Amino acid sequence: MAERILSLIIVGILMGGLYGLMAMGLSLQYGVCRVLNIAHGEFVMLGAMLTFFFSFSLGINPLVAPAIIGPLLFGLGFLLQTTLFRGLKARAPSPAAFEGSALLAAFGVLYIIQYLARVRWGTLLLPSPYLTDSVPFIGGMNLSLNQIVSFAIAVALGIAVYLFLTRSRLGRAIRATAEDPATAGLMGVNTNMILAFCFGLGALLAGIAGTLISMRIYANTGIGFSNTVIALIVVTLGGLGSVPGSFIAGIIIGIVSMLVTGLWESVLTVPVYYGILMVLLLARPAGIFGKK
Repeated sequence: MAERILSLIIVGILMGGLYGLMAMGLSLQYGVCRVLNIAHGEFVMLGAMLTFFFSFSLGINPLVAPAIIGPLLFGLGFLLQTTLFRGLKARAPSPAAFEGSALLAAFGVLYIIQYLARVRWGTLLLPSPYLTDSVPFIGGMNLSLNQIVSFAIAVALGIAVYLFLTRSRLGRAIRATAEDPATAGLMGVNTNMILAFCFGLGALLAGIAGTLISMRIYANTGIGFSNTVIALIVVTLGGLGSVPGSFIAGIIIGIVSMLVTGLWESVLTVPVYYGILMVLLLARPAGIFGKK
């Protein structure tokens, strides 16, 4: 039993890294742009489906696919912010009104992307185009190279984004815009471009997370909403707007998911997620790394 629990924890950590990367994108979109992008999971789905398309239809190495998918989804996110969400913000009478209208608009984006994807790819499960070899691990457990490679990429990207936000000049401008956009604008920061860049970066991270998730499961066009739910829980658990918090919370949710699935029933996973979330909101409403 001890070995089984340890193996479930390890697999949970490997999956949690992908949840963390996925949630980092949503954290940027909400923390900086103040858009609770309920369509975030559809960008994850697009990343998975485009990876399948590039690999099987065009013969592109799936590990190279994010180099194409990332810029494509960055451009889509950038365009959505500069047109749809910027227009809503300009017409909103208050920040609260903007957040409400942006949430409703994001639902529209969700259904548009979802149904266009279904027209193109249908609803069938599509096989993973990745490595299938396994590596012996603790207690006779085998880890697939897919799990190891996807986690390593997720961690590397997470560290890169964190260093970018904390060490670069553009990163400082992003943090200033998130803290006080009016003051940042007075100091010469082009806040409109910062908002568009952050929304695009969030979409890019979601797309790459979709590529990595497709290394672990048979993807289809219906995986978007479930990943949106996971991202929302992870972001809230880690602290709204906290990139490191999102990654750590992703690890926690990954471990919880595997323990619940492996020791009890998989149908209990989502109720347990929300149970943890409600307890945390009562004990620490700002999340693990959120500001009080």
